Parts: sequence; C-alpha cells; structure tokens
Amino acid sequence: MDSALPDGGRLDQFRSYLKFLARVQLDPRLRSKVDDSDLVQQTLLAAHRAIGEFRGTTNEEMAAWLRQILARNLTHAVRDAHREKRDIQREQSLEALLAESSSRLEGWLADEQSSPSQRAQRNEHMLRVANALEELPAAQRDAIALHYWQGWSPTEIAAHLDRTPAAVAGLLLRGLKKLRSVLANAEEF
Repeated sequence: MDSALPDGGRLDQFRSYLKFLARVQLDPRLRSKVDDSDLVQQTLLAAHRAIGEFRGTTNEEMAAWLRQILARNLTHAVRDAHREKRDIQREQSLEALLAESSSRLEGWLADEQSSPSQRAQRNEHMLRVANALEELPAAQRDAIALHYWQGWSPTEIAAHLDRTPAAVAGLLLRGLKKLRSVLANAEEF
C-alpha cells in the first residue's frame, strides 16, 4: 500500500475490515436491533465528511482513525439499543477492544515484521483476509472471529452459538479450510 494520503475514494477498501471488526465487537444479542453493515456505512460516511481532518499519511493511520469512528458509532448504537445514558468508559473500552481485535488480526497474519514494505504487505494481507472472511458462511465466520480474534474457547463459542463443542470444532476446521482456499484463489489474480 502506498504511503500517500488516503482520500475519500479509497475509504471503501476498508469496508470488509470494518465490517469484520463491527461483527466481532457487536453483542450477538443486539444484532436484531443493530446492523453491522449500517454501522460500517455510517463510519465510512462520517470519515468521508471528515476526511479533511485526517492528519495521517499511511493506510495504518487511516485504519486506526476509522477504528475510532467505528468505536463511537458502536457506542452510540449500543446506547440507542439499550436506551441507556452515554458512557464514556464504554466508548473507550470499545476503542480498546477494536484496537485489540485489529492487533490480533495483524498478529495472526505476520511474525515480527518491521520494515515499511513488510508492514505494507501485512496490511494488504489483512484487508484480503477481511474480504475473504465475508465469503464464509455466517456460522463459520463467527466461530473463526470469536476463536482467533476474541480468544474464546470452543466451549465458549458452542454456548454462544447454541451448538456442541464438536460442531464448533467442525465450523473452525471447515472455515479455516475455506478461508485458505479463498485467499489462495485471490492471490492467483
């Protein structure tokens, strides 16, 4: 990825990445009230409107800025869904959770790479993984996200998804196999 200032037209490349983060952070019990696609659309719209305020120069800085906007939108959506007062602590913790999820994703993709070109490659790969996750069936995508990015055990995932631990193990196995296949096909082009 180049280091030129990202413009509003390039915001869309972060859509799958933001959708993944929103899906991972949104309490599944609220999914009937809060749509992750709407959150991402609101985030990209807010970013487009405020693009002149963005002071970064890299896609990494753009991703961090978008995570902050997404965290605010998530906080507002959760607040509206619960009709609770605004909680600054919750907003800050959502920003931390989004940053942690992003770090887990980056850590899962790469070893301790430090050169700018390696970081750029890692960021491109991170966006490809987020796009590839969109192609998985919802149950596989959720199981992978909860296990690899939230650190949940298969037993916790099973309780959350109302499945057996063996079924979750199957979801993880099939999901990773399909994810690898989608990524391999994407790299051929």
